[in-house]
Amino acid sequence: MDEWLAYCLTKPGAWQDEPWENDVVAKVGDKIFAFLGGTSIGLKCGRNREEADELVRIYPDDVSSSHYIGRYGWNSVGITGKVPEDEIRELIDQSYDAIVSKLPKSKRPVI
Repeated sequence: MDEWLAYCLTKPGAWQDEPWENDVVAKVGDKIFAFLGGTSIGLKCGRNREEADELVRIYPDDVSSSHYIGRYGWNSVGITGKVPEDEIRELIDQSYDAIVSKLPKSKRPVI
């Protein structure tokens, strides 16, 4: 998991937080773009559940809707090796970009 946290923290304005005991997240501004823990990463994978379900269909054993926030396009992506590393990087990039686009311009990182 350290590798994925390190990758998240390379994003402009990204920082590590632990808003709940033993739950590490990557944030930009005051918004989470990655939940990091255990054997999966929680990422924004679509604007809504329909878009995020596309990834679930591709990797039905390794990607699932995130609890509580899944209806907003968040998925839990397994990092056990079945989802290719380059695809996980791309999903992190997309999650970051989606969250940055929702930030007020005054809170967006300078890129």
